[in-house]
Amino acid sequence: MFRSLSLAIGISLCILGAECLLVDKFVMAADEPATVEEPQAVSPFSENSQPVAARQTEYTPPEWMPWSFLSAGAIVIIYSFTLPQRMNG
Repeated sequence: MFRSLSLAIGISLCILGAECLLVDKFVMAADEPATVEEPQAVSPFSENSQPVAARQTEYTPPEWMPWSFLSAGAIVIIYSFTLPQRMNG
């Protein structure tokens, strides 16, 4: 079972690395729907001072991340093939 788990982790790391290699940035939307609120006197320190469009989170992966995920995934995949198979019986 440890062999299949390590193989799945290695494949997932390779897929995540390839995805980070092909994508420039990730934009994650907020869970709550966009609502239009009535204008109020808002101080700059309150939580509602941001507009609705600014609640989206953007993440740009660094240049080292895709190659690290791809190489770590490849190493884990190769390691999973060197693990002994458990025989039933």
